[in-house]
Amino acid sequence: MSTWAERTPTVTRVGAAEAVFADLRDAILGGELPVGTRLPSEAALSERHGVSRSVVREALRSCHALGLTEPRTGLGSFVVRDRVEKDPVFGTFAASELLEARPLVEVPAAGWAAVRHTDSELAELRGLIEAMTGEPDPQEWAALDGRLHGLVAQASRNRVLIEAMTGEPDPQEWAALDGRLHGLVAQASRNRVLESVLAAVREASTAQSQALNLLPDRRHRSDVEHAAIVEAIATRDYDAAADAMRAHLTAVGEALRALVERP
Repeated sequence: MSTWAERTPTVTRVGAAEAVFADLRDAILGGELPVGTRLPSEAALSERHGVSRSVVREALRSCHALGLTEPRTGLGSFVVRDRVEKDPVFGTFAASELLEARPLVEVPAAGWAAVRHTDSELAELRGLIEAMTGEPDPQEWAALDGRLHGLVAQASRNRVLIEAMTGEPDPQEWAALDGRLHGLVAQASRNRVLESVLAAVREASTAQSQALNLLPDRRHRSDVEHAAIVEAIATRDYDAAADAMRAHLTAVGEALRALVERP
């Protein structure tokens, strides 16, 4: 029987990073890469899968976020658990904390963004949706997503929301796009309290999005959910926009459960 190292990965109709992540995760959970094992180098994994090192790094980040592996400076990544952490930490927050807190802030931010947004903000939100839908690079996509959520907070015209949802740009381009989208929603809320609160969790939310979007078809579904949020904001209907954001965050929670409970 061949070992994981000797076996050629099965080609499936998923994204490159999804395939690398699934291969590593399955090998770890199946015991082929036991606790204490040092993972192959980025170069070796890149050659194994026929992908770029940036794709490998994306998959490794998700393994780290789920608590399966741990990066050690100068040594590489090591397997530290043989099961997925039930409440993984993204940035400085646990997944459960994000799932509890985000609806309390982002749902009203979307509602107020519907009431208070400007025409230019709506145009930018729609431009972000178009860019995200056609963006093949997951890091670029994440960057747009972040901008969108931040702009929603800004449009709420609530300074607490604005400060919460906007902050330092995420180092990962894809995550930066995700944060951009949510940030724009916050901005459009015109509520600085909402913007402020969401800024504090942006980095963690982006890291969470990066991990979740390695699930098959999750990024496409997220694009559909984001488009629904923006079009609801366009109607200037508080309840419709709030409901669209709530549905999106509910789907995020379901995706997280699917990720951590996956055999």
